[in-house]
Amino acid sequence: MIPAHAEAERNIRIAAGYKKITIMNLPAAFVSSTRALLGDEWTVFERALNDESPVSIRFNPFKKHAMSLPIADNISWATDAFYLSFRPVFTLDPLFHAGCYYVQEASSMFLEYYIKKYVREPVRTLDLCAAPGGKATHLSSILPPGSFLVANEVIRSRVLVLIENIIKWGNPATIVTNANAAELGKMKNCFDLIVCDVPCSGEGMFRKDAASIAQWTFENVLLCAERQRKILTDIFPSLKEGGILIYSTCTYNREENEKNIEWICRQLGAELLETPHRFLPHRTKGEGFFIAGMRKINADSSEITRNMHLPRVVYDGRDLQKVNSALSTPPHALSMSNLLAEDTFPRWELDRQTALQYLHRDVLRDVPGSVSKGFVIVTFQGKPLGFIKNIGSRANNLYPHEWRIRMEIPRL
Repeated sequence: MIPAHAEAERNIRIAAGYKKITIMNLPAAFVSSTRALLGDEWTVFERALNDESPVSIRFNPFKKHAMSLPIADNISWATDAFYLSFRPVFTLDPLFHAGCYYVQEASSMFLEYYIKKYVREPVRTLDLCAAPGGKATHLSSILPPGSFLVANEVIRSRVLVLIENIIKWGNPATIVTNANAAELGKMKNCFDLIVCDVPCSGEGMFRKDAASIAQWTFENVLLCAERQRKILTDIFPSLKEGGILIYSTCTYNREENEKNIEWICRQLGAELLETPHRFLPHRTKGEGFFIAGMRKINADSSEITRNMHLPRVVYDGRDLQKVNSALSTPPHALSMSNLLAEDTFPRWELDRQTALQYLHRDVLRDVPGSVSKGFVIVTFQGKPLGFIKNIGSRANNLYPHEWRIRMEIPRL
């Protein structure tokens, strides 16, 4: 049975005009190259492109909670990951803002397969192209205890979303940087594991993003493949000998996938861990995705980076260990962190409507007299949403202004 608030959200979704993309005209060059790749499977593949994209989420193992999402089935290759029967309005779920789960495309969660199979000891990890944070939050959930993660994004506008998602996920063993691959590549033999979900031509997103179809050209495919090789050339020196590189794209063509894998092995010095995995929408419940794991087989070990001095650090989760409750205004990240002891600040449990008003950054009035004065963590179903400052007659809303819900809050 679907909860009443979820039913209301589905009605909002329908009223707002959510609908799947119908693909009418694929570029001729795409049809030609993909037909050559798929052979007799082309017809069923083309039909699958007009199916509705599946909706999938992954729960936060550090913030486990009973959810009221419309769960349909589990995702077999990922832990705590599920398909939903329809797409709710996630914006209207306070637990989404609390970092209790992440909305992520199912195929891309196959990263977990490589981590569970090939990473057994704590590792120093770089997620090179990390925004908006799907793989970074996934890595922080599944890496062996004691591992450390650097989540990097070169585009400044995208790094802000990455920081938000990293903070909400709550794992303090994460640094966010805003550097390019060449800057990070100067840290020779530094990382045990590098994940490169490289910018690509986006063929795998065709049924989710109509604009990606209009922008597709084979010339752009070749430009993307060239840019990917440049990124890999720049970053490869920072991978230790014997270290693992996981390369992925959300595209189908061989130029950005198999041919680049062959080039990495031949030119940079790596060996495939196993046959790469290609996800296709007519074979798997998910979008187009390609992933391969490689091991670095030779390296110049004359220079080894032992102490990390990362370039362009924009967020360091470890700083929260130095924060105390006597600060004039505690940082929002502290309320989200798994480091925070439950008794550090007083708490105020909100109902759903008040929680959404808080996330909308409204002034909260009628604070119960039982709530302590000063800085208070507001919660929804026991999960922290952020800070208020209770001054008695009302509460100053300290939720980050740039994260606020912008849509009008309905009565649920």
